Amino acid sequence: MAESRVALVTGGNRGIGLKVCRQLVARGLHVILTARDIAKAEAACRGIDATGAGSATPARLDVTDAHSIRILAHDLASRAILVDVLVNNAGILVGEDDEILETPLPDLRATFETNLVGAVAVCQAFVPSMIDRGYGRIVNVSSRAGQLSSMESYAPAYSISKAALNGFTRQLASATSGTDVLVNSACPGWVRTDIGGPGAPRSVEEGADTIVWLATLGARGPNGGFFSDRKKIDW
Repeated sequence: MAESRVALVTGGNRGIGLKVCRQLVARGLHVILTARDIAKAEAACRGIDATGAGSATPARLDVTDAHSIRILAHDLASRAILVDVLVNNAGILVGEDDEILETPLPDLRATFETNLVGAVAVCQAFVPSMIDRGYGRIVNVSSRAGQLSSMESYAPAYSISKAALNGFTRQLASATSGTDVLVNSACPGWVRTDIGGPGAPRSVEEGADTIVWLATLGARGPNGGFFSDRKKIDW
């Protein structure tokens, strides 16, 4: 990856998103670290090692707010900042112990708005210019909970939304085929974060690894796949 590459990470102020930002900066990218609260984005950027080969800039972005997406896209365009890498990391997990027939519909809608619709909306804002320039890397942060091949009753809203996000990955990968815009889903695994909890078996570093790998793929990298620990897994 060239040092001039620009990466935009949604939900980049904590957990896996923050670790992804740090690792991309270490690899020489300029990272737009976004959060719903600009103060949290600014604090996260201050905590990134300034000795990295790249740099990090804070930005406000609420993926469920179309106006917020437009404002950020306009601001970056006005400064001639072109996004080369997009990591759709923002996500929520609610009703983890609910059964599907008990899942409140507002929880289902809110989960889809963040985990699916938000990712689609951000891609609609930034991917067309990647296609025009003939380069882009999009990573949708998914979960094995969204695998149809093994899905059971865990966290219905979350699991179904991640299955839908994987469907979006396939659609977008097909739409960008042949353009050197590569689109993939990544499962970070059960990671020790605010969502995963302190008892999770994987470190944040382990969770971020496959995401960063997909975000920095070479020209002949995979497109339209679902990966865990850098290996392709079933949908």
